[in-house]
Amino acid sequence: MTEAPRFFERQGSTRRSALRRVAVAAAGIGWGMPLFAAARTLKIGCTLDSSSVEKANGMGLTLGAMAYFTALNKSGGIGGSRIELALADDQFKPDVAKANALAFGADHNVLAMLQPLGTRQTAAVMDAVQDMAVVGPNTGTVGLRKKGATNVFWVRANYDQEVEKLVATATTLGISHIGLVHPNDPLGQSLLAAFKAAVAKFQVQPAVIATTPGTTSPDVDPAAQAIAKAAPQVVIMGLAGTAPNFVRALRAAGGTSTVYGLSIGASATNIKELGDASRGLGFSIVVPSPFASKYEIVRRYQADMQAAGNTEYSLPSLEGYINARVLAEGLRHAGANPTRESVMSALEGIDGLDLGGLRISYGKTRREGSNFVDVAVVGANQRLMS
Repeated sequence: MTEAPRFFERQGSTRRSALRRVAVAAAGIGWGMPLFAAARTLKIGCTLDSSSVEKANGMGLTLGAMAYFTALNKSGGIGGSRIELALADDQFKPDVAKANALAFGADHNVLAMLQPLGTRQTAAVMDAVQDMAVVGPNTGTVGLRKKGATNVFWVRANYDQEVEKLVATATTLGISHIGLVHPNDPLGQSLLAAFKAAVAKFQVQPAVIATTPGTTSPDVDPAAQAIAKAAPQVVIMGLAGTAPNFVRALRAAGGTSTVYGLSIGASATNIKELGDASRGLGFSIVVPSPFASKYEIVRRYQADMQAAGNTEYSLPSLEGYINARVLAEGLRHAGANPTRESVMSALEGIDGLDLGGLRISYGKTRREGSNFVDVAVVGANQRLMS
């Protein structure tokens, strides 16, 4: 047996234990010893961050998708064909994401792409690849969805829905003094517009709006000090990998505001990094809590994650699992010899797909699959409970 290729072309390091789990899972998805010696391979491309500021979300998405595809391959694949997941590290850089997408586009064996991570990165992928399906981008930026790219199948709800849910939750509790912190970039501008619309809808005035230099910038102290000075009852935190920095800086500045984060900040790594400071944080979530076993999709996810040797459940890995499940549904209905075109057509035909906790529907003019948004709170043992 030849040596299995590396999962990522790395320019940095990631957690060794997680990487070992990735390597083990890879063998079940088409790398390493083949499960179907003479069967056709259905190759899927994926570009995301595995070595930079968003590597926690990137690794989570990857582990979840691999858990599903590994289980699927072990049960016979799709029509006897196995799924091969080809991943490339884009280091959270849009230009690298675009180059990776162009490489996947040039490889005619790649049938579709799965879950690009980040707003600018997804925009780059959308520009680069237009003749095959891109399923489950990990961004809720509404502006990208309004571009009307017919090959992009969004799975998660959008940021407008998340922000509105958080503002609605606060006002239901009688809170009217609400602030926002967001990065000063395209993601942040989308969140700002959503926040202004939500507070107007619920007839409250923004208490304070603070910005950080950008999505990846660790320079959060000025924003934390502005929030602490204004002292809103709740601050909505539109940050991802830098969320722990902001929470620590806010508390160090004497800020006592309750923090409601978006789903992009709710990675298990972020919560673990904050330790005791994470308790009581609220987050909007676009998939069920990965600990909410009342949902069938969560029970299946947990079982397949365990089978892949991973019991560190997280929102990103559940989202990756769901994205893979949606793509697999398209592959199942794309014909005996799937093509890029038939996969897109099959995905468009998904209507009312019940995953056991959320439903996915597309159509001729619809590309946003799910409206699921809930609010979860970090409780004991750093678990997100909803």
